[in-house]
Amino acid sequence: MEKIEERNKKIINKENKTMKTHIKIFDTTLRDGEQTPRVNLNAEEKLRIAKQLESLGVDIIEAGFAVASPGDFEAVKMIAENVKNSTVCSLSRAVKKDIEAAGKALKGAAKPRIHTFIATSPIHREFKLKMTKEQIVERTREMVELAKSFVDDVEFSSEDATRTEKEFLAEVYETAIKAGATTLNVPDTVGYRTPNEMFELISYLKKNVKGIENVDISVHCHDDLGLSVANSVAAIQAGATQIECTINGLGERAGNTSLEEIAMILKTRKDLFEEYYTNIDSKQIYPTSKLVSLLTGVTTQPNKAIVGANAFAHESGIHQHGVLANPETYEIMSPESVGRNPDSLVLGKHSGKHAFIQKLESLGFDHVGSDRVEKLFAQFKKLADKKKYVLDEDIIALVAGDAAKIEGRIKLTHFEISRQEGKKPKATVTIDLDGEKMVKEALGDGPVDAAYNAVNLAVSDTFVLEEYKLEAITGDTDAQAQVVVIIEKNGNRFIGRGQSTDVVEASIKAYINGINRLYSN
Repeated sequence: MEKIEERNKKIINKENKTMKTHIKIFDTTLRDGEQTPRVNLNAEEKLRIAKQLESLGVDIIEAGFAVASPGDFEAVKMIAENVKNSTVCSLSRAVKKDIEAAGKALKGAAKPRIHTFIATSPIHREFKLKMTKEQIVERTREMVELAKSFVDDVEFSSEDATRTEKEFLAEVYETAIKAGATTLNVPDTVGYRTPNEMFELISYLKKNVKGIENVDISVHCHDDLGLSVANSVAAIQAGATQIECTINGLGERAGNTSLEEIAMILKTRKDLFEEYYTNIDSKQIYPTSKLVSLLTGVTTQPNKAIVGANAFAHESGIHQHGVLANPETYEIMSPESVGRNPDSLVLGKHSGKHAFIQKLESLGFDHVGSDRVEKLFAQFKKLADKKKYVLDEDIIALVAGDAAKIEGRIKLTHFEISRQEGKKPKATVTIDLDGEKMVKEALGDGPVDAAYNAVNLAVSDTFVLEEYKLEAITGDTDAQAQVVVIIEKNGNRFIGRGQSTDVVEASIKAYINGINRLYSN
């Protein structure tokens, strides 16, 4: 079998003749990222994100957990059939039905991968699996061989690897290689280890696992102690050739390694990482971040590295003076290098379709079909009538908002809000319910509450509003409002999204979007 050093793509730096190693980016936004509490994406939204990840240059897209639900199966299948440049992967436990479901869902993929895992740490063996070491080794062999019968590209993960005895971990990985695994993943499942420990573990495995030179070494680091990115960097320095990560660091509990941080560390610190490279197109990082944020409803914290609202903001007078004199005084990378153009006010109501299409392409949305471009352009024109300038963030929000729409039983036709002094606000809402016009009035503690009460009357149903989030997409006074709600009915929770330059309208759209999702489910 060809060694990984020979199999990985190499490029020669003409200046110093050094060889560069390709660090593969394995994005699990659609699987581990979707496990973020209260995030619930449908198949169409997952496909939109997957196509953007493909444009971003992600090597492997973990599309979901095919056996988890019919919805997850369909999402993996849809992504597998539509993504051609990136490898499409489905996660599966080391269980026969899981692997069979993954194989079936990936049947139409140009580059399919099955990612199977089993826990190996003492605490997992005793309390979760109730299996002996010998049973785990045998299960590993059987399930990797089964996965190999469906696809050539098989990734094996030892769950809770960083809390597993090193000798046993080496035995399990060696078994996986003999069974046909092409990638070994070393997860820091609970975000427990430090960079030094991660470096030592990868170094140990490289020295003690027979055949490891023939496969990719991957790490999947969680951020429970805020060390996921640092641990991933340490793993690269020790010899890892694949990093598992998510956009904006989404994921279980405190989240995962942030894709944008790993990509920009390797790009920005070439003095330390000259021998490594990724296929990530950094100019599409920010548009991808905004798309994921808008579709998941998870707002990125302002001080988030690379993609946060304050990442390139300078308030201190000393900093502002320095940046004006020379941006490199306080900026180690430019906003443009990650796709941020805060001063780009190029589109308005007089802009034509050609300029609009060029803007979509510059923001990384070159995969948008012609039919959808027509719809987006019409929405852009309506927005441009309300705003003096349409910013990049507005365009990204249009694309994301269109992806978040769901054709359902209910459509908002009209609404009015009125209030007399000393009385509660009254909302009059007109909706189309299954083709029938419904007009209802209701009072509330505020205009949004009144509107939601009116919608409930119109559909003759009630819902628990578990969460309501309002965010301005841009900072100007005529900014679009992005509203995300989570509604609950009989123990089922659904996310709803809406946007408009009118806060109440955005709120009603989000509420109806959530109800349509609930009814369609």
